[in-house]
Amino acid sequence: MARPRRCRRVCSEPDYSSFMPDGIPCSETVTLAVDEYEVIRLIDLEKLTHEQCAKRMDISRTTVTEIYESAREKIANSIVNGKRLIIEGGDYRLCDGSAVHFCRKRCGRVSGIPRIAASVRLKGDHEMRIAVTFEKGNVFQHFGHTEQFKLYDVENGGIVKEQVADTNGSGHGALAGFLKEMGVNTLICGGIGMGAKNALADAGIELYGGVTGNADEAVKALLAGNLAFNPDIQCSHHGNGHHGEGHNCGGHGDGHHCGEDKQGCAGNH
Repeated sequence: MARPRRCRRVCSEPDYSSFMPDGIPCSETVTLAVDEYEVIRLIDLEKLTHEQCAKRMDISRTTVTEIYESAREKIANSIVNGKRLIIEGGDYRLCDGSAVHFCRKRCGRVSGIPRIAASVRLKGDHEMRIAVTFEKGNVFQHFGHTEQFKLYDVENGGIVKEQVADTNGSGHGALAGFLKEMGVNTLICGGIGMGAKNALADAGIELYGGVTGNADEAVKALLAGNLAFNPDIQCSHHGNGHHGEGHNCGGHGDGHHCGEDKQGCAGNH
């Protein structure tokens, strides 16, 4: 029994749906499906890779390649042979902004999830991307309150690109999706709550928590295989006035940090 075809997710229907040669009567028409239009838009205009396009449309990369080849053939037929091009139909659904891989650059459908700045470089197909909760060069100690991530793109064991991405003040619930959308494979952080840990696990992001010190040195240590981290790190002090009493998940006045096995964000009460 044939497997049912997966409905393709598109950002929006095209603003212009009909094209024809100027001053030439057209008796023949080429129909470009909306999902074919979306693949052309994402790959040729947005410059996404086939893998990134597949994630955006919620289909396989093989399907993207098939759609892309079909769409380019239709467009070439229209241009070369002077046929009218109409964009309509197809097996698609409109993005409602609820998916992890929705278009954050232009989509205004969702609030509460940080938009990825247009300046943030997309990760290459063969690169690993490491994110670090970041503040003033160091590993920021409260995942849910981080305002920036520093991103490190790694290929063949070496760092090939570094950049900083703002979270626009979004908290725990949105950050896992934000990291997944940016193509992050691994996160280095200080304190982190159990809910955020679960969200990262669901997103397929490997976590190294309880890390302190310089962000760059932490990434180098991870790549060298000698990063000191706490796999059992958690921050359980949300509410009860804990953070309102001058405490934060990074450092305590007595020198305690979230990665230490004492009472506090990583401690057992």
